[in-house]
Amino acid sequence: MYMSSIKTLLKNLGPGLLFASMAIGTSHLVLSTKAGAQYGWVMVIPIILANVFKYPFFEFGVRYTNVTDKTLIEGYLNRGKAYLWFYAFITLFSTFTILAALYTVTAGLFINLFEISDISITYIALGLFALISGLLIIGRYKFLEVSLKFVVAILFIALVVTTGLVIYNGQVATSEDFIPTPLFENASILFLISLMGWMPTTVEASSWVSLWSIEKWKSENKKPSLKESLQEFNTGYFITAILAVFFLIIGWFTLYGTDTILSNNSVIFADQVVGLFTTHIGSWAYIFIAVSALATMFSTCMTAHDAVARVSIDIIDKLRPRIKLQGKKSYFAIAVLVLALINFIVIAVFSANMGKLVALATFVSFVVAPIIGFMNLKNVMSEEVPVKVRPKKRLQVLAYMGIVFLTVFSLYYLYLELL
Repeated sequence: MYMSSIKTLLKNLGPGLLFASMAIGTSHLVLSTKAGAQYGWVMVIPIILANVFKYPFFEFGVRYTNVTDKTLIEGYLNRGKAYLWFYAFITLFSTFTILAALYTVTAGLFINLFEISDISITYIALGLFALISGLLIIGRYKFLEVSLKFVVAILFIALVVTTGLVIYNGQVATSEDFIPTPLFENASILFLISLMGWMPTTVEASSWVSLWSIEKWKSENKKPSLKESLQEFNTGYFITAILAVFFLIIGWFTLYGTDTILSNNSVIFADQVVGLFTTHIGSWAYIFIAVSALATMFSTCMTAHDAVARVSIDIIDKLRPRIKLQGKKSYFAIAVLVLALINFIVIAVFSANMGKLVALATFVSFVVAPIIGFMNLKNVMSEEVPVKVRPKKRLQVLAYMGIVFLTVFSLYYLYLELL
């Protein structure tokens, strides 16, 4: 019986796995590592809180889609056109920030791994856009799912081993003149909110899982039960939460107390991250760590690029139903290529400054998080979802707590930004 359940879970792995692959990117490799490096163990508290309070909003997306056979985006339209227009605006903004930030970090890691000095990061990013666009257009969902099963498995094992070695070797010696970074100064608060804004990922990404679920059912001509869908998603969500703590531990044990500041320049940052692992563990681990970090960001770029293309098409279909773009391979290919072109231009304009791109993306994501969360709650509590399969009362309570939690921090974030 137990082995049968495991087999069913592994077979249903797909949307939850893609969620994990997409989430384990900037929020983990960049922000979690930086949190541990600059503030130590205490940052595990906001990481756990963000994962707990955002959980209902992602779960609602999986639940709504499984019960109604509709995407969250269609649910927004059913609640009212204003809901969909709001989400369309957020997606439009994300189009110009999230992918650019992810590809910039990935390009920096690529330059570091292969020791490239004569090609600018902008052109490395262009090469990545071309490669990933080709993989998505040719392989589509099935290739994405199958390839990421291997990537996430290898990444998880690599991080478990690395974290174990870091803990075994003990925390790095603290500098004599080390002064802990104050937690309650404006810069620290802004970093904290950025961390929670993208931990485990942006709330608007809940619709991405919804679209992946429907795509998986179409490709296999079979839909799992609600219980199976939730188990599969919970597995992916748990992996993202655990790995966030692993990255924090690595940053804490290897950099906290050394007065080392992680750079906002993606190439320098990549060198620092790979260097801090190998210095503490040994030079033998260089390739192991570098490839793991690159695989992390590469898979995140693939999943996010695929998701934003699908979401954009779905939004246009719902706002302009006569066009009917959904399900046509040519339109998906066009969406992928247009996104690549737009974000390449953004990277060129921002001169590959990772800090600016991430700050811009996290600012919008965090401010709108409670609104998207409320929209998801409205969907799953609507008449479309029978009472018997609606979220339990405790999950509804957690959702309201999450909305309050995110709203308070969003308002404070706006206050600090407007000072």
